[in-house]
Amino acid sequence: MARYIIRRLLWGVGLLIIVSAATFVMFRVFPTADPAKLRAGRLQDHRVIAAIRHDLGLDKPILTQFWIYMKGIFLHFDLGYSYYSTAPVKTLILNRLSATVSLVLGGAVVWLGSGLAVGIISARKPRSRLDRFSMGGALVLVSAPEYWLGLLALFAFASDIGKVKIFPGSGSYVGLTSDPVKWFTSLILPWLVVAASNAAVYARLMRSSLIETMSEDYIRTARAKGLSERRVVLRHGARGAINPILTILGLDIGVLLGSAILVETVFDIPGIGRLNYDAITHSDFPIVQGTVLIAALFIVVANIVVDIAYAYLDPRVRYS
Repeated sequence: MARYIIRRLLWGVGLLIIVSAATFVMFRVFPTADPAKLRAGRLQDHRVIAAIRHDLGLDKPILTQFWIYMKGIFLHFDLGYSYYSTAPVKTLILNRLSATVSLVLGGAVVWLGSGLAVGIISARKPRSRLDRFSMGGALVLVSAPEYWLGLLALFAFASDIGKVKIFPGSGSYVGLTSDPVKWFTSLILPWLVVAASNAAVYARLMRSSLIETMSEDYIRTARAKGLSERRVVLRHGARGAINPILTILGLDIGVLLGSAILVETVFDIPGIGRLNYDAITHSDFPIVQGTVLIAALFIVVANIVVDIAYAYLDPRVRYS
């Protein structure tokens, strides 16, 4: 197991280098706008622009810029400075990280719990009315865009504009350290919106995986031993059917941690996704590069954690 983890970590470092190189080439070699001109604003004087290019290091050869960028990342985790605000990109991302983590992890708890529960119930009673109703509802939720669902939830339930004011604090994010109660209430609607489509996917996947798993020989053996049906389903069937769930869970959490743009914009949550959106509108390339790299880091770490979890949740999986 230790050798496998080391190989995966080395693979992750290599992948991060590739992502860093790709984003650097995209925004430095093929830029859509000149950062020096953007920083100069109305002072479009060639001397001012040349001085800004020198301060930003844009007058150096491309390979030199890339070496400085990579050395800063891997030696000091220095992601550069914002073209728009001149603030360190690392500081901007760390200041927004807690809001995004709160949104994604809370939503993951909701969609994982509800999706697995609905999937297990549907798998135990396939083609029943309950199964058809739950799978039909899942299909509707999968088809609903997050921004539309978020706006609908705000209009219906938010404390300031909602028709049914049952979620106080929705639409106005409060940090956890400022007020834990208001933090929780301000995230209820965002959690439900993030969880809606994901829970639907997990329910359908869990249903199909559990139906297939329940026909395995070891399930029949467990029943022959006289175990209760509940124990057979939850301890043996669900444990063997959860591998596909873990795979997409790691990807979903990793992607959302780096790019929860739609939900954060709709609910005005100051997270990494909203920071990335603002950076794109201002052509602030260092922030976009930093958020892309952070998203890749989250995905790599999530996949390593999922691979390790396989060996503990599924006795059939062993790493050498």
